[in-house]
Amino acid sequence: MATDITFDELRAKALQAGLELADDDLLKLLPGVNRARKQAAELRQFLSDATEPAATFTALKVDKVSPP
Repeated sequence: MATDITFDELRAKALQAGLELADDDLLKLLPGVNRARKQAAELRQFLSDATEPAATFTALKVDKVSPP
């Protein structure tokens, strides 16, 4: 399970991302950030490396041919 991040960790991450947020704003964000981290950890339990993705992306150029 994801552990809660602290106020100081959130401030450091915000600065690392180039965000200059007031302490008030960071305090408002902290509960939502921790809730989102917990939800993401719960969702990861349903995923497996053995599960093949439903779709794949390829960047190859494909020439489209119009029907005659």
